[in-house]
Amino acid sequence: MRHIQKWLNAGVMEEGKRTRPEEGTPQGGSASPLLANIYLHYVFDLWADQWRKTQARGEVIIVRYADDFVVGFQYESDAVRFHRELRERFRKFNLELHAEKTRVIEFGRFAAERRERRGQGKPDTFNFLGFTHICDKKRKDGKFIVLRQTITKRMHAKLQDLKQTLRRCMHRPISDVGRWLGQVVNGHYRYYGVPRNYPALDLFRDRVRRLWQQVMNLRDQKGRIGEKTMSLIADRWLPKPRICHPYPEARLAL
Repeated sequence: MRHIQKWLNAGVMEEGKRTRPEEGTPQGGSASPLLANIYLHYVFDLWADQWRKTQARGEVIIVRYADDFVVGFQYESDAVRFHRELRERFRKFNLELHAEKTRVIEFGRFAAERRERRGQGKPDTFNFLGFTHICDKKRKDGKFIVLRQTITKRMHAKLQDLKQTLRRCMHRPISDVGRWLGQVVNGHYRYYGVPRNYPALDLFRDRVRRLWQQVMNLRDQKGRIGEKTMSLIADRWLPKPRICHPYPEARLAL
């Protein structure tokens, strides 16, 4: 409690000036995610669980991570009603839903079939925790799956950050940069390495390889690094794409 109190009293530095906001939590402060989770636990979690037990006609599934959450409903009427009442609930605590990110969509194993009968297009997709979620089917047996693919904007933003860092590390030894890039690429696989997302993993590795080659060509005054040489360097330091999170039947098989 003392740690939280200190963070709330610390204020915020903006352009060299210190201000003491009377509301909210400091942007970037270590206490901010903790306080947000505690606040939403009472504002959202407990209320939504009670709503699910007493108000819903069908099943309700809730997934929340920090201030992002997805709620799945068996019946559309429950979804519309929950959406309306959630806005009122948040308004009581000086919170509001993101207007562009919050929407009610038809999604699930029967969504494509129902929309086809109505003469509508494919089910809408939604973004959550770095993935675009898509209604799809397995290639072998045609069973419904939720296809997860890396959000394109997230990948581009990550590559832009890597480009700037590579420029700052331009004159460091190849081995040092290679070890660091290997950790970055491997961490990317560990998060985004889900079934059917292999092409996006391979694309990320290829883009990292190209950025590294461009930076090394900028520093080299004797000549450009060719594709053959760069391929050898990439094979040495950049791990190949791999699926780190297979389907449960493969992951839990004995």
